[in-house]
Amino acid sequence: MARIEEVAKGIYRICTFEPGFGISVNQFLIGDECPALIHTGMFPMYEDVRGAVAEVMDPKRLAYVVVPHFEADECGGMDRFVEEAPEAVLACGEAGAMINLSGWDYSGPVRGFRDGDTVDLGEHKLRFMETPHVHHWDSMMVFEENTGSLFPADLFAQPGDQPPIVRENLGKEACEMSREVGIFAAEWPVLKVVDRIEELAPSWIHPMHGGSLPREAIHYYLDALRNEPFAFDGRLFGRTLPGFPAPAEADPTLERS
Repeated sequence: MARIEEVAKGIYRICTFEPGFGISVNQFLIGDECPALIHTGMFPMYEDVRGAVAEVMDPKRLAYVVVPHFEADECGGMDRFVEEAPEAVLACGEAGAMINLSGWDYSGPVRGFRDGDTVDLGEHKLRFMETPHVHHWDSMMVFEENTGSLFPADLFAQPGDQPPIVRENLGKEACEMSREVGIFAAEWPVLKVVDRIEELAPSWIHPMHGGSLPREAIHYYLDALRNEPFAFDGRLFGRTLPGFPAPAEADPTLERS
């Protein structure tokens, strides 16, 4: 069952814990004159997520459904949300619009964004950041300027059923989860984005998995990404693929050299 809590001014975290994966799946609703939903959850989650949105506002009022990259937990319910909201636009990176939507069975309104493009929602303003290969080719992040909130999709994900706001240091656990799952192919693209995030100095980071990170906790996770191995080491969801060394034999410094 989806839970909804306000984690920053006008920003609501909708959270469903998935015990089979050992993580939460989060969506974020920005309530404003032009409301936006960031992530939709998987297709079977639609009714629960819609119900959580309806606790705050009529889902038909959605103006934007933001898809940071194309994956089931990001956009499995996009068609249904956009179909119900006649003014809604599907917002994704320009690369995502070109390489995915141009070839999918989707005919709804869509707008592709480049790095630095902005959208005014009313009291909130979204700025888009292109972050390819963190972790997909079409990946982007969204920064809400008035609350200083960064929505980084899968980066900064924490394992377990975390509370709405996380202040403890789970950086090492987050990096190990990323390695075990195999989510980031290489460290270089991620570390370049880590530098951008540090320069951005967000007040909040709202990951798609885990709890939201306030400013005082963010440095734990930036430090962990710079000091702990987190990139693909031959494992996919804990299973070592043929032809790759066992994790204990892999060189964790290889990607950093």
